[in-house]
This record gives sequence, C-alpha cells and structure tokens, in this order.
Amino acid sequence: MLSRLFILLTGMPGSGKSIVAEVARELGIPVYVMGDVVREETLKRFGVITPELMVETSKILRRESGEEIVAVKTIERISPVHRVVLIDGVRSLREVGVFKKYGDVVVIAVHASPKTRFKRLLERHRPGDPTSIEEFEKRDLTELGFGLGDVIALADYMIINEESIEEARNSAMKILKQLVYTHG
Repeated sequence: MLSRLFILLTGMPGSGKSIVAEVARELGIPVYVMGDVVREETLKRFGVITPELMVETSKILRRESGEEIVAVKTIERISPVHRVVLIDGVRSLREVGVFKKYGDVVVIAVHASPKTRFKRLLERHRPGDPTSIEEFEKRDLTELGFGLGDVIALADYMIINEESIEEARNSAMKILKQLVYTHG
C-alpha cells in the first residue's frame, strides 16, 4: 500500500502560504489549515477573534495539551481517503514529527520580507491579523518562539514571494506537480 504524503506548508504570517494552498486546491490536493484549529478554539473560548486572543489560545492549547496539539487536531480532521494532502501553517519541528508518524513528509517554506508581509496582512483583514506594526512584530516573535524559524530553515523547498503573485504561483505549481507525480 502506498503511504500518505503530507506536504507541510510553512512561513511567517503574510508570506504567501495561501497562494501555495490555492494552487494545491487547483491541482485537486485537499488543504487543511492548522490556523483554523486555533481560530475555532479562540472563538469557542473567548467568543471573539483578535490577534492577542489567537496568540493566547495558541499558548494555552500548547500548555494544556502539549506542543503538538494543533498538529494532532489537524490530523484528526483529515479524511483517510486522501493519499496526498497539504497542511498549511506548520510552526514547529515537533508538529512536523507528528505528521511523520502518519506518512511521508515534505516541507515547503514561503518567504517574504517583514515589510512585504506587514503590508499584505493589513490588506487581507483576516480575523486575528495584526493591525499595527507593534502587533505585527509581537506576533512574529511569538511565531518564532513556537519554532517556526527552525521549520523554515530545514524546509525541503523554498518559495521566495517578494515580486509577482504569478512567480510564486508558478514556483508552487512546479513543486506540487513534481511531488504529486513522484508520489503517485
């Protein structure tokens, strides 16, 4: 029996992970977003989503149930019929380790400068996104504290997303097609 392939997507907030996820969906690859686990838990616990509450919920979840809890809750959501899936938002090597227990793992990191990322976050208006440079910098430090920098540094593939969306899409398409082809 062929093993499952978990394509783990990582990058700082606003780097352009959603572009890669969108390309994956176009290729028929199911996408699971780890941040959805935190957003749902934040709403359940606090009734509202703010940048501060998202960070607080992330810390609470990890403190209560271990650093791997968001990955574990994401695994629970994945349909067993899917052989290749993309997981958006891996933040630590411990989370990578969770997915390795269930199949093959490839990590794709998306990188963009802080200036570019902050501008994107202001424009997208997603619940929990920072609205000031102070919130942005604080969130970056929190993400790095979870171990995100280690995952980015050890990624199998790196997509630089500073210029056009089309360039990032093309890079994502090439990498994802190659992964699906070699795993199929």
